[in-house]
Amino acid sequence: MEHRSLPVPDGLDGTRVDAALAKMLGFSRTFAADVAAAGGVVVDGATVGKSDRLRGGGWLEVSWEPRQAPRIEPIAVPALGIVHDDADIVVVDKPTGVAAHPSVGWDGPTVVGALAAAGFRIATSGAPERQGVVHRLDVGTSGLMVVAKTEHAYTVLKRAFKDRTVDKIYHAVVQGHPDPLAGTIDAPIGRHPSHSWKFAVTPDGKPSVTHYETLEAFPGASLLEIHLETGRTHQIRVHMAAHRHPCVGDPLYGADPTMAARLGLTRQWLHAHRLAFAHPATGERVSFESPYPEDFARALELLRAD
Repeated sequence: MEHRSLPVPDGLDGTRVDAALAKMLGFSRTFAADVAAAGGVVVDGATVGKSDRLRGGGWLEVSWEPRQAPRIEPIAVPALGIVHDDADIVVVDKPTGVAAHPSVGWDGPTVVGALAAAGFRIATSGAPERQGVVHRLDVGTSGLMVVAKTEHAYTVLKRAFKDRTVDKIYHAVVQGHPDPLAGTIDAPIGRHPSHSWKFAVTPDGKPSVTHYETLEAFPGASLLEIHLETGRTHQIRVHMAAHRHPCVGDPLYGADPTMAARLGLTRQWLHAHRLAFAHPATGERVSFESPYPEDFARALELLRAD
């Protein structure tokens, strides 16, 4: 039996239990609902159901039976865009709500499962459930991912990511206006000292470097272009929150939920916009770009109209 005890972030005040567990623990909404139905969710000593609303600052206790080891399920994802496909790699445009690969507690759609359902054959290197995956995006983050289709491509791309020769360019809308407008955040990231489901800037964390530049400034928010030098879990979200400019729509890291509601956002405004690397077969530099999803484009229109 797995167990977690944690406070409910103020930014999730009023959120349904199943939706909050998905944000805080990475569960799928379906798995979160199953945990609640089994009596595994207790708030301030009282058992709650999946549709009950949480109170910010309440003490949440979650208990669940671990699921079987994750495996690839071929589930079609019509919204998954195929940006590039050749004998060695496939570059996809991942929509929100899709995980990079299967994991314990997640039974929703995945990139590798969607590719399998579409008839793609990918490399078999790596853990069985992560075949061909050389980097990941959070479930709630949209944008570009490259997946290896051959063993050679997998090896070359893994090395490229390790050697930091891959350009990973994200666009993010953050609260406020960073000072300076362009700069570098060099701060180690590790597990949060008191919340295992979050990450934070910690003295003993792994080296993490984020470069940012302001593209547009709005009343109360900024559109940034961000270049990741390293690739830690939640790196942009953690670094920008530590800089006191959390991604809009990211209550887990301190964003104002009223701004997200005004902009119609149900997730953090963070998009993997551009990806460039040396092609593993030819060595030629290739670059790919993803347009903003509809919800992000609409939020930007509202910000520009302010």
